[in-house]
Amino acid sequence: MEGPAVSIIIPVYNVKPYLEKCLSSIRFQTCRDFEVLLVDDGSTDGSADICRSYVALDSRFRLLEQANAGASAARNLGMTQAAGRYLQFVDGDDWLPTDAVEILLHTAESTGADLTVAHFYRVAGERCAVRGHIREACVMTRTEYAEHMVKAPANFYYGVMWNKLYRRAIVEAHHLRCPIDVAWCEDFLFNLDYIACCRLIAAVPRPVYYYRKREGSLVSTQTTLRKTIQTKRLTFSEYKEFYRQLDLYEDKKAQVYRYLFSSASDGSVGPLGRPLALAPKEKAPAHHREKKQD
Repeated sequence: MEGPAVSIIIPVYNVKPYLEKCLSSIRFQTCRDFEVLLVDDGSTDGSADICRSYVALDSRFRLLEQANAGASAARNLGMTQAAGRYLQFVDGDDWLPTDAVEILLHTAESTGADLTVAHFYRVAGERCAVRGHIREACVMTRTEYAEHMVKAPANFYYGVMWNKLYRRAIVEAHHLRCPIDVAWCEDFLFNLDYIACCRLIAAVPRPVYYYRKREGSLVSTQTTLRKTIQTKRLTFSEYKEFYRQLDLYEDKKAQVYRYLFSSASDGSVGPLGRPLALAPKEKAPAHHREKKQD
């Protein structure tokens, strides 16, 4: 039996106040050809109960459970259980526009891209703004994509996993997994390994994700100066090697070294943007509302 088009992997750890919005936004996607792998990472706040309610409501949702080991371990567990042709990643405190899966899947299949990368909404309180970097729809080689990335390597657009669609066959063929020995930038390291295995990369300048910027996140509460320096050294070593493998290092050396002085950024410059209430409204398609999946 053929698997779903997309496996959506969601690490879940103590995000009860936000999880219902996240899962509802996925359940009512315009594209229905997906499975959802909820990986509870030892939550203690009742998040797992919300996951179980969605598993009971919709057969596309599955719950995997593990002792607390971090987001990377949770994503890795999800990847081992995924059956989709493509992999998509969502954080449990964020949510999707209703056409997110459709946009990413259509772009990947119509272009033959191994990686699809898109814009996203940055949400802080009641404010919302579109963020991204490559402004035109295009299909690139990995070398061409790397030439874009070197201009803003620490930008979330390139570093995170949640605004992208990955071909699972590549992940499995090269045994790619998120590193579990770093507290942050693990997305970026995974992406460097994955891009090195890609043939074509598609950029789509449409937002496919609502990223909720909130206080108390892992990065804002657990990052010390020592950890920052250690992680920066590790990621820079991998980043430099990536450009060497593409024979771009000598030509881009000055730009590559700027990574050492860059800070992880969601692309925010100036005012955040319009109130969230004025952002595009998301609601369930009429044929999806409260319909239990068989």
